[in-house]
Amino acid sequence: MSQRFQPRLSRAGRQRGFSLIEIIIVVVIIAAIAAFVASRTLGGGDRAKVNLARAQVQTVAEKIQQFEMDTGRLPNALQELVTAPGVPGWLGPYAREPDLLDPWNTPFHYQVPGQGQRFDLVSHGTDRAPGGESTAADIRYE
Repeated sequence: MSQRFQPRLSRAGRQRGFSLIEIIIVVVIIAAIAAFVASRTLGGGDRAKVNLARAQVQTVAEKIQQFEMDTGRLPNALQELVTAPGVPGWLGPYAREPDLLDPWNTPFHYQVPGQGQRFDLVSHGTDRAPGGESTAADIRYE
C-alpha cells in the first residue's frame, strides 16, 4: 500500500480572511440598503404631514362656516375665530391659536372674498411658498 504524501497545512494556512476588496463591497452594499430604507422612511413623514394638512384645512373651513352661521358674515381674519371681534351672535371661540397653523407651523393663508368662491383657505405645503409640486404643493379648501 502506498500512501500519498499529503502536506499538512498549518493552522494559519487553513484560515482564510476577507480581503480588503470584499470588505469594501459589503460596506457599500450595507450603505446602499440603509440609504434606501432611510429615504422611504423619511419621505413618509412629509406625506403624513400633507394628509394632516388636508384634514386641518377642512376642519378650519368648517369653523369658518360655523362663525358665519352664528354671526351672519365671514371672519375678516382667522384670528376672529379665536378672539371675539365684537359682532353680534359670536359664540366662540371657534378655534385655538395652534389650530390656525399647518403641520409645518405656518399660518394658513385666508382670503375673503376668495378666487371663485366665498373664501380661500390654503396651506402652502413643505416649502411654505405658493405653488409647488408633490409635498410642496398648495393644499386648498375646495
